[in-house]
Formats: sequence, structure tokens, C-alpha cells
Amino acid sequence: MILFIQKNRYLIAVSAVIFILIFMPLLSAPHRTFAATTDTSTETTAQKQQALETQLSQLESQIDQYENQIAADEKKGTTLSSAISTLNSEIAKVELQIQATNLTLEEINSQIADTESQIMITSDGIAGKKLVVADLLQTLYKNDQTNALESFIENPQISDLWDVVQNISLLEANLNANVTELTTLTGQLQGQNQQLTVSQAAAASAQEYEAAQAQQIASTKSQESTLLTETKGQESTYQALVTKTKQTAAQVRAQIFQLLGGGQLTFGQAYQYAEVASQATGVDPALILAVLDRESALGQNVGQCSYKTAMSPSNIPTFLQITAQLGLNPDSMMVSCANSDGAYGGAMGPAQFEPSTWELYAARVTQITGNNPPSPWSNSDAFVATGLYLEDAMSGCKASYTATASIERCTAAKYYAGGAWANYLWTYGEAIVEQAQTFTQDIATITNS
Repeated sequence: MILFIQKNRYLIAVSAVIFILIFMPLLSAPHRTFAATTDTSTETTAQKQQALETQLSQLESQIDQYENQIAADEKKGTTLSSAISTLNSEIAKVELQIQATNLTLEEINSQIADTESQIMITSDGIAGKKLVVADLLQTLYKNDQTNALESFIENPQISDLWDVVQNISLLEANLNANVTELTTLTGQLQGQNQQLTVSQAAAASAQEYEAAQAQQIASTKSQESTLLTETKGQESTYQALVTKTKQTAAQVRAQIFQLLGGGQLTFGQAYQYAEVASQATGVDPALILAVLDRESALGQNVGQCSYKTAMSPSNIPTFLQITAQLGLNPDSMMVSCANSDGAYGGAMGPAQFEPSTWELYAARVTQITGNNPPSPWSNSDAFVATGLYLEDAMSGCKASYTATASIERCTAAKYYAGGAWANYLWTYGEAIVEQAQTFTQDIATITNS
């Protein structure tokens, strides 16, 4: 029996050593890009979070009012006074958006600080468990040096020998328990590091958009100044200017529409795909176009990398299954690259769906397009998939918002960031809303011609 326990103990000890060697690289402290401070009190952090969300809600309401004013001015017709009013409203709206972006950045930095604090606690816990495991391994190793005969000689009484066996069993059970806890802590640390990466990417996005918003204000003010200079305040001069610069339907149709996942269509072709998706899902075709437009994607490097280097290992089997069903060579099908923060890429085609997400929507896409299996790299399938995803996201946003722009902003942010969507309302989400408004005007030019 003692020999059996010694062999069993040896296997457990070796397994624990292997575990530590495998996971050791994962236990190093993360690189901390953002230095942020926060109160360690959970209650204080929660109160601060609530205060920021209240301020954001108030700003959203004010921004919605300006957007309504802009829409009302546009309905009045094309006049110099309405154009000036619209530009002033645009300036005021963007100034509020900058405030909203600042609040979002403050909230993200609070999340970063909280996550860093959690990482420190988890790392300390891992370090402590490693010491415990090392001590147990050392004790078991010493016991292993005593063979069965020596144990019997040192403990001639059966009761004493039984105590030795029991102690060994307790040590092994303790080792198993500590290795299990170490495994759990390691998983927590990996999740916390991933959350830190996501938050850092959101913070970088907010900083980028804050600079772009400041430039937008300067550009709008310059546009207003130029307009007043060219027209000298005369309505007739303004109308002549409008007529001169107005695009024709033919020009709009001929514009090149850049797809998010690579490739291009004329705007007229893109609108036809978006209209089909809109009729099937009820999502505004302008919103579908804006999401798929390359310029709305924060300049991501999309469609340039191999799945072998960019894709999450958990997504690779599904990716290989999708390409096999379509008769495609997986090595030649480029996917989105991993970003600079280390987050996985692997999104496919114009709609930029990850394989696991595409698998969820494939059957619904087939019901609409008739393509079986549907392809992430097919324009018709990709546009429909985008519409379906936006439809699902929009249903949740309607429960939180009432204004159309707010709902669309929320919907776009969910498309881009999933569960972290709140961090992208005033960056990616707002960019999509503004691009959709431009596409709405282009669509009107086509359909009213």
C-alpha cells in the first residue's frame, strides 16, 4: 500500500511541477500603459461610476436636443439662415460630445485602475499559492526518499505506520487543493489582463476621437466663416452657391464605397445590397452602409493577416469548417489583424464577423439570401449578416433610449465592441451616426432623382 501511495504521490508531484512550469510565463505582471488612481473603496468607486453615468445621461439629452434642432433646420429648406443655424448647432453639439468623450475617458481610466488593483491582488494570491505548492512539493519529495522498508523500521507499530500513510494522504490532498486554487487564480489573472487590454484600447480610442472632435469644431467654424464671406449674407448668392455644389444622382451612384473588410463597390451597388438587408431586418440602410464603410472603423488593419497568426485559437476550428464548407483554401483567406494592444483579430469579410459569431447567424442569412452555406466574403451575405446583427443589437438599445440617434449610436457601439459598447458610444458609435446621416442624404439624392 505504501509503495502504491508513493507512486501516486510521485505522479501528483510531477503534475504540479509541470503545471507551474507551463503557467509560469502567464503570471508576470502586465505592462501598464495608463497611470490612473482610484479609491480602493468599492462603495466610493460605485458612487463615482454612478455620478459619471448621470453626467453622461444629461449630456446625451442635450446632444439629442441639438440633433433635433439640426433636423428641424434641414426640414425648413435650404436657406442661408438655416445653414448658419445648422452649423452653429453642429458646433455646440460637438462641444458637448467632447465633454461626453472626456467623461467616458474618465470612466475608462477608473476601470483601468480598478482592473490593475484586481491584478495586483490576484498576482499576490498566485505568488502565495506558488510558495505553498513549492513547500508541499518539497515535503513530499523528502517523504519519497524514504522507502517502504525504512518507513516500517522507523514506525514498527501499525498505528504509527498508519499515521504516516494518513499524513501523506493529507499532504497530497492539500497539494491538489492548492494546485486547483492556483489554476483558478491563473484563469482570473488571464481574464483581468484581457479586460485591461480592452479598457486600454477603449481609452486610446477615446483620446483619438477627442482630437478628431476638436478638429471638427475648427473645421465647422472655418466652413461657417467661408460661407458668410462668399455669400456676404445674401440669400441669392447662397442659392447660386448651393446649385453649383449640389451633387447629381449620377455622381452619387458613381462614388466608390470602401468596404470595411476590404474591396470596394460603387455607392449605387452598395445601396442595393443595403436595401435588401434593410427590407429583411427593418434596419435603416444608411446605418448598414455606415457600419460597413471602411472609414468608420478607427483605421483598423482589416483583411491583411493569416488566421494562423491573428485568430484566437478557439475560433480556428470554426474558421476551418467555414472555409471547408465553401471549398476555400483557408491559407488564402485573409482576416483582420490583431491590434497593437494584443487583442486577437480574425474577423472575416466585409461584415467583419468572427467565425463563432458568423456560425450563429449563418442559418438566418441563408433564409434571406438563399445561399447555403452563406459566405462571410460574399457581399450579399455580409450585408444581410450586418443587418441581422444590428437588428438584434437595436432591440436592446430601444429599451434604454428613445431618440433615434441615441438608439443608433448604441447599436453601432454594440456591433463594434460587444459587451464593452458603453465605452464606444462617443467614439465609434457617434462616428457611425454621423456617417449614416451623410449616407441618408446620398440615398435621398439617388431615390428622389
